[in-house]
Order: sequence, then C-alpha cells, then structure tokens
Amino acid sequence: MKQVKIYCPKCQWVPDASARWLCEPSCGCSWNTFETCGVCPRCGRNWEDTQCLACHRWSPHADWYHEFIPDEQQQMPKTELAGATG
Repeated sequence: MKQVKIYCPKCQWVPDASARWLCEPSCGCSWNTFETCGVCPRCGRNWEDTQCLACHRWSPHADWYHEFIPDEQQQMPKTELAGATG
C-alpha cells in the first residue's frame, strides 16, 4: 500500500493534526481539511483549493498529497522497483 505525505506544494509546510481551516464564506466551520479530503463536515462544501497556513498561498487540494517513497526504494535500480509489491 502506498504511503502519502501531506505538505504544501509551494513551501513544503507540513500541517499537524491541530491545524484548522475555516469554511468561509460558507458556514464558518473550523476543521482539519485533510481529515475529510477538503470537504467541510458541517455544510458539505468541497474545497477544491486549500490555502497554506504558513505561506498563505492557494493550491489545488489534490496537490497537497505526495507519495512517500522510503529512502531504500529511491536508491534501488529500476529493475528491482518494477518487481516490488506494495
């Protein structure tokens, strides 16, 4: 199974579990947008873009999800990676 790291595609800031976004101007709910893949748990609004709480720039929500490749796999020859399961 692939592992995913979540971080800002512009500044690489990594949100922790206590990070909160506001659903404004919609319902004003405060929640961690990555717990719901960008969907407000109160009103159901689907936020296609997410603002970084560190650099304040907006990026498509999907661009925050990055595949995590362990160091040992990054250094394997491509022929070994092709046969790897996961």
